[in-house]
Amino acid sequence: MSLVDLVMPKLGESIMEATILKWHKKPGDTIKMDETVLDIATDKVDSEVPSTAEGVIEEILFNENDVVPIGTVIAKIRVGANAAVSNSQPVAPIKAEYEDASVVEEIPYQPADSKSTTNKPQPSGNKIRFYSPLVLNIAQEEGISMAELENIPGTGQEGRVSKKDILAYVANKTVSEKTKEPLSPAQVTTVATQQKAYNNDQAASYNLPTVYTGNVEVIEMDRMRKLIAKHMVDSKHTSPHVTSFAECDVTNLVLWREKVKKDFEKREGEKITYTPLFIEAIVKCIKKYPWLSSSVDGDKIIVKKDLNIGMATALPSGNLIVPVIKNADQLNLTGLTKQVNNLANAARTGKLRPDDTVGGTFTLTNVGTFGSIMGTPIINQPQVAIMAVGAIKKRPMVIETPQGDSIAIRHMMYISLSYDHRIIDGALGSTFLNAVSKELENFDVSRSI
Repeated sequence: MSLVDLVMPKLGESIMEATILKWHKKPGDTIKMDETVLDIATDKVDSEVPSTAEGVIEEILFNENDVVPIGTVIAKIRVGANAAVSNSQPVAPIKAEYEDASVVEEIPYQPADSKSTTNKPQPSGNKIRFYSPLVLNIAQEEGISMAELENIPGTGQEGRVSKKDILAYVANKTVSEKTKEPLSPAQVTTVATQQKAYNNDQAASYNLPTVYTGNVEVIEMDRMRKLIAKHMVDSKHTSPHVTSFAECDVTNLVLWREKVKKDFEKREGEKITYTPLFIEAIVKCIKKYPWLSSSVDGDKIIVKKDLNIGMATALPSGNLIVPVIKNADQLNLTGLTKQVNNLANAARTGKLRPDDTVGGTFTLTNVGTFGSIMGTPIINQPQVAIMAVGAIKKRPMVIETPQGDSIAIRHMMYISLSYDHRIIDGALGSTFLNAVSKELENFDVSRSI
């Protein structure tokens, strides 16, 4: 009879945390192998977490709506033929301060000069106060006594002292000590600036309610929208974005699709859209310029040989999700069409699997679906590029022929490429974009399918 840890599973290389939506089991419940224990959500997809062992739920370490780093133990399962049913209740989630997604338990503070080896927490009035190892290390390095630490106001859960709280206290303490000596005008300015910054941090930490004036409606973001917002901001902070544009004559492609779409649907039972045609052209060009399918790891460029193309898909809720077509370069046009349709339908009906949204190496987004003629998309990390296609519009264009120039009505489309300027320069980004444009313009109207 032993305890088995159930950990938050890894759901993709760019996903570092997940939100617990619902527990299907509680302490004391029996659980079978692969039976669903809880539902979780990331900024990409909702998913079920199955049990990795058969036995009895011994303990649940996090509550619903908690955000938990990947790899963290979230529950314990007692296994064995005579697994005892525990009456333990769900414990409060361990809200630990962590860096680089590592999780540490909170432990009681012990002053550096303490000779006692006891691990009992020190009481603060009638309530035991706990401190994370990070806060304790800072306190010991700065020579902060137990009495001082107890008096620092905390802005964390249940009034706990956070890293920000103790650093602000140290900064304020340093400023206070320096003011005991006469200050020069320059020092006065510096102290005032530091004090103002500290006061601003303190005011922000208390999360005072914002007062909105005028006739407004306040709408709380749903969970997915909050995650998307964070993902987009993180991408902008990670990659210096550059966007290039190209104009593309897709008349041949439009005429060919109109010619074959009825026969294709009758034969394959699938509607052929423009998306698989765009993906086919992108894949051909990535093979010529492989750095467009890569990621950055410090000062290393990781070129991805497996071409997994993500396609941004709008959900009925208005949110966006990016299912991924794996090994798109190994599929013919029929295979691409079926994959595109299957993933789009699964996204709109909420049936995507976690594996359907991970592993992408390049992303396509069709802003033309909503009438936009062009867009400046944000890179889907950890990728380095994303291409947007705009609406196809008929326009009069100058056609150059050996017999002379003429004006004709053509189907025109703008395409744009946002890329990570850390490794993709303007020359490469523009060259790739023009290569995709030429691939679409030179589409073979006599092609069979």
